[in-house]
Amino acid sequence: MNWKNQPAGVLGSLLLIHLLAHVDRNMLLGFSPQIVADLQISHTQYGFLVGAAWVLSFGVMAVVLGSLADRYSRTRIMAAGVFVWSLCTWASGHARSFEDMALARFFVASGEAALVPAAMSLLAELFSRQRLGSALGVFFMGIPLGVGCSFLLAGTLGASQGWRWTFYALGIAGMAVAALLASLPDRRSDLAPQDRGAPPGQQWRTVRDALRSQPALGLLITGFVLLNLLFAGLSFTQLWLVRERGMEAATVATRIGALQLVFGTLGSLAGGLLGDRLAHRLPGGHASVIALLIAVCAAPMVAYRFAPPGSALFYLGMCAGFFLPLATYGSANAAIIGMVPPQTRSTVSGLSMLCINLFAIAIGNLAAGKAVDLLTARGVTQPLTWVVLSTDLLALSAIVLFALAARLGRAQPPALHQTLRQAH
Repeated sequence: MNWKNQPAGVLGSLLLIHLLAHVDRNMLLGFSPQIVADLQISHTQYGFLVGAAWVLSFGVMAVVLGSLADRYSRTRIMAAGVFVWSLCTWASGHARSFEDMALARFFVASGEAALVPAAMSLLAELFSRQRLGSALGVFFMGIPLGVGCSFLLAGTLGASQGWRWTFYALGIAGMAVAALLASLPDRRSDLAPQDRGAPPGQQWRTVRDALRSQPALGLLITGFVLLNLLFAGLSFTQLWLVRERGMEAATVATRIGALQLVFGTLGSLAGGLLGDRLAHRLPGGHASVIALLIAVCAAPMVAYRFAPPGSALFYLGMCAGFFLPLATYGSANAAIIGMVPPQTRSTVSGLSMLCINLFAIAIGNLAAGKAVDLLTARGVTQPLTWVVLSTDLLALSAIVLFALAARLGRAQPPALHQTLRQAH
């Protein structure tokens, strides 16, 4: 039986793989106090590990592997990626220095770069445009589920077994998944030339032409990148709660994990469903849906940084912060890949991932870590508070870009698709 005739099964399988990817990716956050102390690294080095060390590989490889996924077998490309990142997750458990961990993280990122571009192209093939936002929302539930599970593992099993053993176990599990994924055929070579992706250079020129001809596409990608600065703040949230709000490390890890698990997952699912329901009703479509979500969540997110720990406002703002970024993933990605020809979906997804990881994750985390070190050296009280608040405000300013994108319209004219297809 053709596995592509089971879209729900494919979606569920991709969700599980995406969950595993984000468990592996975010274990460094879940174990941040232990790893920082064990490897004796600075805040700047920690910011490099969760930021620049990641994007130097992930960002570039997302574009490269995305263009290949438009041309060759998406399942084989994903399987190779799962194997590489799982092997290097296992190797992370052997790290004895900052340099060891940076090298392992570099190759974990390289493997994980294969997943999202190929998976988004596959889901866009299996689900109609009217249901794509919901399908992508389910797929991107892997982010909060993975982040939540990583913190829960760190606060429970990891607390008893240690961070090194946890990395070993995750690596072995991932390599087994890679073997299963490689067995699923995706024969792109059987397609007619016009239905396959072009060589990488031509693919990138096609995406470039789409960006030039559709200002709304550039605004969507830029706003999406800016909104992902919320994850730079999340990278330092556990350190902030422990050092400046007096909470206990294991308790914080478990609580963050549980809240991220519940409200991040709710955001991803609800945001995708809401986007599909409202996109055709609101002027500006998906961009208007995202702007509305930001407007609703902004006030409690800012207030929570100053609220007493344990208060109702504190938890309301924390939950809104976990809900918002994931609630935008289904709508943002559906809008972005809906504005380019089918043969370039993985390529434009890879470009979007490159921009997010370069500007929001790499530069955002490195700048945040550096800012904490500088403020601490100058004797500023509560430096972590000011840094995480700044990342929140920068991310929330993306509402302006989504509002502008909404004014320009949520979809390109049908004639432009034909023009791009002919250029392709």
